[in-house]
Amino acid sequence: MNANNTFTAIDFETATSKRNSICAVGIVSVENGEIVDEYSILIRPPYNEYNWHNTNVHGIYEEDTENSPAFDEIYPEIKKRLYGRTIVAHNESFDRNVLKNTMESFGIDYSDLNIADRWECTMKIYRAKGCKPARLNSLCDRYGIELDHHEALSDARGCAQLYLRREK
Repeated sequence: MNANNTFTAIDFETATSKRNSICAVGIVSVENGEIVDEYSILIRPPYNEYNWHNTNVHGIYEEDTENSPAFDEIYPEIKKRLYGRTIVAHNESFDRNVLKNTMESFGIDYSDLNIADRWECTMKIYRAKGCKPARLNSLCDRYGIELDHHEALSDARGCAQLYLRREK
């Protein structure tokens, strides 16, 4: 395996349409093509406010996160898994902007993570290969990857598996 198979896959779920309303994160760390660490936690979004549409997608409700930590409380765990790494997400612009906006709302500088301004994006990679549709659940079905869609850790794990198979 080469260095391109050492990376961190991440997925966020949001409570509202606001890009700073993280309610769940899943992070999968891969070293030399092997998953070596998984981290997942529910996060209390600002004011523990939810939009029905978002809840309908991921099934997370106010009562699920009312006693969960806020983003700034779990940020050290996120930082230790992302710092200086190649970051992969299925729709990287969404997940990257959610992270950037949430960090900004807590007064944390994105450069603190020492990661690229743009991440690797499995959706773009598989679209370029001609896969249609290129939704995470469609690709995982196509490639036989187990997925509990919109559960943050499962989505991050599915993304990691897709990234590992990108050159096949």
